[in-house]
Amino acid sequence: MSHARESTKEHWQRFWSDGRQLEDVYSNGDRLLAVATSARDLRGCRALEVGAGTGRDTLALIDRGATGYVVDYTFEALGLTRLAAKAAGKPVNLVCADARALPFRDDSFGLVFHQGLLEHFREPQPILSENRRVLAPGGVLIVDVPQSYHPWTVLKKVLIALDKWFAGWETQFSPRQLERMVEKESLEVRRTYGEWMVPGLPYRATRVILAKAGLRILPMYPRGPEWWNRAWESWRAWLSRRRWALYTCFVIGVVAEKPKIGTGIRGAA
Repeated sequence: MSHARESTKEHWQRFWSDGRQLEDVYSNGDRLLAVATSARDLRGCRALEVGAGTGRDTLALIDRGATGYVVDYTFEALGLTRLAAKAAGKPVNLVCADARALPFRDDSFGLVFHQGLLEHFREPQPILSENRRVLAPGGVLIVDVPQSYHPWTVLKKVLIALDKWFAGWETQFSPRQLERMVEKESLEVRRTYGEWMVPGLPYRATRVILAKAGLRILPMYPRGPEWWNRAWESWRAWLSRRRWALYTCFVIGVVAEKPKIGTGIRGAA
């Protein structure tokens, strides 16, 4: 397998050590926070984020009463999380480890989540197996990934083929495919959600092209008129209640629960 066809630790070391600032990375708009708070009470909950990114999601959970743990296999990503935690004055437990071999005991966490992680592994099932192992009975798993049927997938595949993709390699998942992977770990899917790309792909691409030319003239998050914002929020709320709309989303996610009964024996799935 060529180096261009896999996502390696070196890709991520370069990505997080190129002088990148927190404000240079698009956030998920508090998507994970909203999903987590609707899934369970965070007060006193031990929450594990697998794949540090910027650590902003964990900091938001800490604000809601959780005890935050963040795992990543690069010190560079953990360094950004440490800076964000220091700036926010929040205590975070940082652990450098591989997502496929988490250094925690069985049944350790009430919440395990990751966003932008699973798609970078050619064999993602072992990660979900580890998620389940460290999740306490009755605990919640949130898995957030790119959705297959989106224009972003086409652009991404072209850049991967040209060896221009920042992460080396990446895949994507349909809603049902993701649900089946989670169900294979004997976890009960409680909800499947989706989110659209905001701002949209043309705007993001234009902003990147201008920035590479030294023209940082477009904001990361353009703000439209209030009537447009209200209309978009109303439309998004309507779409979010339709299963078919998941196939128009940029990202999708699954909220699953580890059963409280019979957790000592793995299901036959």
